[in-house]
Amino acid sequence: MIGWMKMKIEEIGKILDEIIPNPKCELNYNKDYELLLATVLSAQATDKSVNKVTAVLFKKYNNLKKLKNADIQDLKQIIKPIGTYERKSAYIKEIARILDEEYNGVVPKDRKALENMPGVGRKTANLVLNNIYNVPAFAVDTHVKRVSARLGLSKENDAVDVVEKKLMRKFKREAWGRRHHQLVLFGRYYCKAKNPECEHCKLKKYCKKNY
Repeated sequence: MIGWMKMKIEEIGKILDEIIPNPKCELNYNKDYELLLATVLSAQATDKSVNKVTAVLFKKYNNLKKLKNADIQDLKQIIKPIGTYERKSAYIKEIARILDEEYNGVVPKDRKALENMPGVGRKTANLVLNNIYNVPAFAVDTHVKRVSARLGLSKENDAVDVVEKKLMRKFKREAWGRRHHQLVLFGRYYCKAKNPECEHCKLKKYCKKNY
């Protein structure tokens, strides 16, 4: 990495540490499998809306056996507020079955095993592996993709996997999980898609957009 880029990355990291010193996943969960299921449900939905749904879902079906045997119509009614509920209900029920019957209720520490589950893509696997097992990973969602492009860490038209690779090259491996959460929260609360709070933004000098 050439000198100026290294300095830029270091400064971005320091500023993110200042703005968001204690980053963490905002999905609510008490058990490892609940994080996996909540992350699957979060596709095209906000964490806030997912937390409302999972508060009901995980209370009514408080273990994998109950969840895998749940009435699909009841699951649909619970999940309906976050959209694409028919597909997500089927995913949740099947993932619960797989975890209970094939993994003794334990979320596997294996990317391929996770990505073979319905509704689980690379982003979900990255987030789960990092949060549950502290595996270095850089999950890229819409916030990370948008902020990365605005800060010149990637290009606006880069595919998600390209953004991930670029961020992994730029940031230190041991910081991937932390930087992921910081970029998510920075994009969610500061560098928003609409009406970003640019006036007092400490990263404004790196922004490629003119707001």
